[in-house]
Amino acid sequence: MATRHAGKRYRADLETVDLKKALPLNEAMEKVRSFRKAKFDQSVEMCIHLGVDPKQADQIVRGSLSLPHGIGKTKRVVAFCTEDKIAACKEAGAIEAGGDDLIKKITEGWMDFDVAIASPDMMRTVSRLGKTLGPRGLMPSPKAGTVTADVAGAVKEYAAGKVEFRNDTGGNVHVVVGKLSFDTQKLVDNAQAFLDTIHRIKPSAAKGQYIKKISVSGTMTPGVLVTF
Repeated sequence: MATRHAGKRYRADLETVDLKKALPLNEAMEKVRSFRKAKFDQSVEMCIHLGVDPKQADQIVRGSLSLPHGIGKTKRVVAFCTEDKIAACKEAGAIEAGGDDLIKKITEGWMDFDVAIASPDMMRTVSRLGKTLGPRGLMPSPKAGTVTADVAGAVKEYAAGKVEFRNDTGGNVHVVVGKLSFDTQKLVDNAQAFLDTIHRIKPSAAKGQYIKKISVSGTMTPGVLVTF
């Protein structure tokens, strides 16, 4: 029953969208916010299709950023750190922190977290979890800002909603930029911050048109094209 109603709502919203017409960012966000509301506060996501070759290591687009207005939710963060940093990491918001004990817990199947942070001196040990964390996109990485000497600082940022991104095999990069309950300007500010970051980290090896398409959508809404 819920699926049928969601389908009707989606189709009704879709009838109000010109799938070939791109709108300025603020108008696109207004359009997404005008769609019929669901029973929960939907996330708003921006998707950017890039003119990169995902098979080439020097054209991978990835990184992390703290959006100006957050994303409306917290994240469950774990920290791989030495014993002297455990207390600070937990105070910063880590739900679990430590070394061998945490690695053992994850090896045994515990995966109730969204982000893993590690200090550089822990990576040799953490690398044992590569086959477990890698496929889930949870392996700490210097490029994503999740391998850092300031573990507690990174924990605080990610627990507050710092977002990571990486292009998929189709050259698309997507990230949550807020909730439908946010006012339009906050969504625009967050989305623009993401766009600015994507422009700033353009791979030098990427040739031709870098940004090919941009869209924004809610969790259960149609996408709206954005001008660029």
